[in-house]
Amino acid sequence: MMKSLTTTDFNFPNQTEVYKGKVRDVYFIGEEYIVMIASDRISAFDHILPAGIPFKGQVLNQVATYFLKATEDILPNWLIDVPDPNVAVGHKCEPIRIEMVIRGYLTGHAWREYKAGKRTLCGVEMPEGMNENDPFPEPIITPSTKAVEGHDEDISKVEILNQGIVSKEVYEQLEKYTHQLYQRGVEMAKERGLILVDTKYEFGMKDGQVMLMDEIHTPDSSRYFYLDGYQERQDNKQPQRQLSKEFVRQWLIEHDFQGLEGQEMPVIPEDFIALVTQRYIELYEKITGQSFKRADTTNIETRIESNTRKSLQGKTLV
Repeated sequence: MMKSLTTTDFNFPNQTEVYKGKVRDVYFIGEEYIVMIASDRISAFDHILPAGIPFKGQVLNQVATYFLKATEDILPNWLIDVPDPNVAVGHKCEPIRIEMVIRGYLTGHAWREYKAGKRTLCGVEMPEGMNENDPFPEPIITPSTKAVEGHDEDISKVEILNQGIVSKEVYEQLEKYTHQLYQRGVEMAKERGLILVDTKYEFGMKDGQVMLMDEIHTPDSSRYFYLDGYQERQDNKQPQRQLSKEFVRQWLIEHDFQGLEGQEMPVIPEDFIALVTQRYIELYEKITGQSFKRADTTNIETRIESNTRKSLQGKTLV
């Protein structure tokens, strides 16, 4: 069985605090820097599955790095170094507590709201007469709150400004960057025979400047359709072929788990774990057009600690 990274417990030089999310563990180094470690944990229905997925963290970290480097001409981002397949080192920013969700197509949460009869989402009008997975006339931005605990919630531009989460000037910058980043992602996806359906971006402030944070255009933060056959499937009202972790959710549903009260997480068999690993590797290769090189996971924690310490010392970050 391939080894996976499900927990981390490092103590780097000048480490001040640690934040552990569903997938990523963030180590704060002094006042200026962070070390973000992409684990092999996988979540669905707001629950972390009990088994790790080997190489999933490497896939997410390297896809995010690929797109951060491909968009740094649009705005600065937090990334400084990638010293290890699972690790990114970057600038510490003051997070802006909203997620900028952008949707090019009527699917997922937007479709569920539309099907329920709503024609406004986060203060944005949605046209009449649309079908599931149809493109919007223009991509729409539907922000959500960035909850410290619990679920994120939809919020409108008016509510963001009324609550003083950010100034009008900063919010309009976020809108501009969101459209530009999404357009770049759409163009890059099309080159790979894909449609970037929807995605989300997180931003922060550093030295009075808006900076792109976290991951972008990964299968955990974005939805992709296959371009080939898209229109035919729409014309025939057939489901679209997706490139995402949706198949994991479907497996859980088939095993009577949707994160509801009283439901018990099923045991994940090793053959399914191996399948999920393979699917994530396929995602990486399809999205980036690059061959995936499996890192040595024999002593994954030692490898990560050694590579990260070298980066922090070599760049005099500490």
